[in-house]
Amino acid sequence: MNKQVKERTSVFMRLLKNKGSLFGLIIIILAIFTAVFAYIVVPDSSPYANRMIPSIANKKSGFHATFLQLKNERNIPDISFFTFLLNGREDDFILQPIIGYTKNDSGYIVEKYIDDGVSEKAFYALKNISKTAVVEKSFYLGTDKFGRDILSRLIIGVRVSLAVGLIAVILSLTVGVFLGAIAGYFGGKTDNFVMWLINVIWSIPTLLLVFAITILLGKGFWQVFIAVGLTLWVSVARLVRGQIMSVKKLEYVEAARVLGFSHARIIVKHILPNITGPIMVISASNFASAIIIEAGLSFLGLGVQPPQPSWGLMIKENYNFIITNNPMLALTPGIAIMLLVLAFNLLGNGLRDAMNVD
Repeated sequence: MNKQVKERTSVFMRLLKNKGSLFGLIIIILAIFTAVFAYIVVPDSSPYANRMIPSIANKKSGFHATFLQLKNERNIPDISFFTFLLNGREDDFILQPIIGYTKNDSGYIVEKYIDDGVSEKAFYALKNISKTAVVEKSFYLGTDKFGRDILSRLIIGVRVSLAVGLIAVILSLTVGVFLGAIAGYFGGKTDNFVMWLINVIWSIPTLLLVFAITILLGKGFWQVFIAVGLTLWVSVARLVRGQIMSVKKLEYVEAARVLGFSHARIIVKHILPNITGPIMVISASNFASAIIIEAGLSFLGLGVQPPQPSWGLMIKENYNFIITNNPMLALTPGIAIMLLVLAFNLLGNGLRDAMNVD
């Protein structure tokens, strides 16, 4: 046991000494922290960061505005902290952009912001105004065509990318390890069948296969996760098959057979623990692939559906602005995808070097 602990410690220290993998690990930890506490750190904590303010649509990064907070006529129920952490909370106010205001005993006389250089006077009675009447807000990454805060939707969107990666990796490992293990261990007709299945799946372009599964399961949050996961198991199965074929003839496996251990026990307790290194490396690679596939599906309208934010969906909604004076609306989620994918690829490379995986 002490030897195993020392080996794990040694692998972890080698991983930390690799600057690339350390950078990737830091980005991943920050992404996980952001995903968990998203609704606490975002400027817009409404569900899916879907607070629409049409009059401030398509504003550039750093846009700053003054707002009058009007009471929301709907009765907003109280929710628990856990529910807020998971789904956010619906606003109990409505934000009205203003240029200036004057307060009197009966209410506020304001200059409503309509557009750049366009405004109109309006009066709001005190009974229709929240306790905190006037607030200042900055939109650090600007607003989209619906007047929603880009930064907030970007932060909430990291949940989709991490979730699709995690579920896709779990599914791909479950299917890939099982099929690869039985093919490599038993050989013969079992191996021939699994390899035939792998070759058939491998011959179909990934996106086409995802399209087919998505159309079969339907559009939605969980459907896209399952669709992506069911397309990434092939590489895992090939790897596990090859590793087990090279390991099953070693002495400790032969000794386990002589002792009368079952095939399942030999595979699960004796072989798989000794090939975890390559499996972890390909899992990191599959995590990155899943993020890219999900972004592509959302861009094409087959992934996560509005108003739930997804980085691919954000690019789709704003890519027309790349050739206008506000390209950051589309470039920002693209940069976020690039950073997260790069982080998982760097971590995978670091794991490969730390575990001496060929």
